Amino acid sequence: MYFGADFSSIRADASGGVNGVRNIERERVVSGMVGSDDLVECDLKPRLRLMAVHAHPDDESSKGAATMAKYVAEGHEVMVVTCTGGEAGSVLNPAMDKPEVLANMSEVRREEMARAAKILGVSHRWLGFIDSGLPEGEPLPPVPEGSFSVVPLEESTEALVRVIREFRPHVVLTYDENGGYPHPDHIRTHEVSMAAFDAAPEPDQFPEAGEPWQPLKLYYIHGFSRARMLAFDDILTKAGLESPYKEWLDKWDPDKGDVMDRVTTRVECSDYFEARDEALKAHATQIDPDSRWFAVPRDLQRQAWPTEEYELVRSLVDSTLPEDDLFAGIREKVGT
Repeated sequence: MYFGADFSSIRADASGGVNGVRNIERERVVSGMVGSDDLVECDLKPRLRLMAVHAHPDDESSKGAATMAKYVAEGHEVMVVTCTGGEAGSVLNPAMDKPEVLANMSEVRREEMARAAKILGVSHRWLGFIDSGLPEGEPLPPVPEGSFSVVPLEESTEALVRVIREFRPHVVLTYDENGGYPHPDHIRTHEVSMAAFDAAPEPDQFPEAGEPWQPLKLYYIHGFSRARMLAFDDILTKAGLESPYKEWLDKWDPDKGDVMDRVTTRVECSDYFEARDEALKAHATQIDPDSRWFAVPRDLQRQAWPTEEYELVRSLVDSTLPEDDLFAGIREKVGT
């Protein structure tokens, strides 16, 4: 099985950055900015907090959902922040292509998000911005005025800073600089997440948005990679099943790198693939239960690829790479 680059000799610590990981001053950790209640063993097993920042409802179920369910099952607190309401999304499941659904898309997607959050066991917050939609055509038309991707960055950053300071996450998850894929709301989610991670601990940044709080780590969520598709294609073929990945693999540009080259952290979460799938299906307007999302039987998934992948890009704690835990280096700080 392919595990990406060999990081066995690389160490991320507060003295400097390696492999693209930006490390921030250790002084914030010891000065109390991360919360003295979390840096001492005040409970038998202190709960850690994870925040995942996503662009639209359903993104949380297709990107890192099994990881979140795993940490909830371990007794930790997980919050999903959804930046937009997904109002501009199309109905991608023929069974839900009904006039009453199309007429109430915003309300339907809120109900779907509530069901998915309940399945995963996470808390949820809407950031409150309007879906920009995915521009199509040549040339691309502008996104609607006032939508998330064109709202001033300071406005959306303050909204996320407020939630960070309220929830006080130890770890923040978001998208990479390409948004995972080039949807304007995904790219904006990256920009807002990075700006909020930097602003949340600063007392002079958005002073009306709550008491400063310093998250300890920030990761990019990475989804489908060529290596993962190859693994699924191989195990389906060996099992005598049809593979939906052959066409993708045949069209893959050999000069295009694989996101696995950036991955620093693989979380084993195969026991929670069922929760992930049920959360996906809760977004019935977006997910066809007969689609390729579910082409690989879960038992074969567990054999071929039992992990979800992340890239550590900011850290205030010591953490040896590669990791298998998003809280690596943090558990030692809070006594878990």
